[in-house]
Amino acid sequence: MTHKGTKTLETARLVLRRFCEGDIPAAYRNWTSSDAVTKFLRWPTHRTIETTAAILRGWIDSYADPAFYQWAIVPRDLDEPIGTISVVSKDEKTKTVHIGYCIGEAWWDKGYMSEALAAVIAYFFREVGVLRIESQHDPQNPASGRVMQKCGMRYEGTLRQADWSNRGIVDACMYSLLAAEYEQKRGENGGNQSISESIL
Repeated sequence: MTHKGTKTLETARLVLRRFCEGDIPAAYRNWTSSDAVTKFLRWPTHRTIETTAAILRGWIDSYADPAFYQWAIVPRDLDEPIGTISVVSKDEKTKTVHIGYCIGEAWWDKGYMSEALAAVIAYFFREVGVLRIESQHDPQNPASGRVMQKCGMRYEGTLRQADWSNRGIVDACMYSLLAAEYEQKRGENGGNQSISESIL
């Protein structure tokens, strides 16, 4: 992989960009303070804006590392972040990245997360040289799985009691997409569209 850091990515409705200090109030208001958002996640709901501030400042400092990927999801018509998508782990030997994401409940079921994930998939395959992109979700959170399916990711199986979250020890439904599959899909579209463009 040739790491290039958290570069700005744009879609029809979204700008995916680095977080900045000015995003702290919106992040706290839009998702980090929501128990509904964190139900299936590993990090606890933020009870104070100071917690959100500390986390975002840590991300901002980490942007100096080209192997750090943490995007703010910003609708063009709102101009403030409504969620985040990031690499939560990676394997340099297999050229694999594991993607995690969350979005404020006011923006659920509007296609924003699949639009963001599709853009990130295109970036990692076409610019970073990743060979495998994977993600997983709690079986009790099927909406997250539908995001992966919409982006062309394949269900590989459910790992029993293989993960943990605010619900405790949970099963994990694993999805992945390979670079070869991605390129095949582009070829089927005449090379003019990426998976991200063809699914939206």
